[in-house]
Amino acid sequence: MNTGSGTEYTVVMDAAAMKATIRSMALAIAAANPELDSLALLGILRRGKPLADRLADLIGQFTGQHPPVGVLSTTMYRDDLRSGAGGGVAAREGETHFDFSLDNRTVLLVDDVLAAGRTIRAAMDEVMDYGRPKRIQLACLIDRGGRELPIQADYLGYALATDPDEWVFVRLTETDGEDVVLVQRQFDATDTEGT
Repeated sequence: MNTGSGTEYTVVMDAAAMKATIRSMALAIAAANPELDSLALLGILRRGKPLADRLADLIGQFTGQHPPVGVLSTTMYRDDLRSGAGGGVAAREGETHFDFSLDNRTVLLVDDVLAAGRTIRAAMDEVMDYGRPKRIQLACLIDRGGRELPIQADYLGYALATDPDEWVFVRLTETDGEDVVLVQRQFDATDTEGT
């Protein structure tokens, strides 16, 4: 009898599925924003930025108008980090940077995984410190559930129902050398006894 523990990975999206999903998201964004000259994308570090770049490139291909892209580092705006309650939450790499005004724009926040909603709330707080956009939208590749705040994506690639012992990992060519979405589950070998 093996009583050890281990890790199990399940592929949720491969490279082809990710490409098709991001393409569908870009089409939906372009269709919902006829005033593309006022659209700007802000990718949330770390993997939101390459996703924002891909979406903007596709929107440019579809419409002939390439929206500007910037980057947000929400670390200083996270309530769970400021209060000390975040414990295991790691600071995100990089700094906020964009070279366009947010005033009267449609700002599209882009992130890889939507979970509790605290990162998105922090991103909205940061955006409001930089300007007054006409509206703020949200695009996420994966929604893993577990929401703690009433935040939903306007443009969503794929929704997963995950358990607390499962983690979702988005790997991108730009940051990780491959395109894949994985679900990781930690398990105790005794969980499988008798099955």
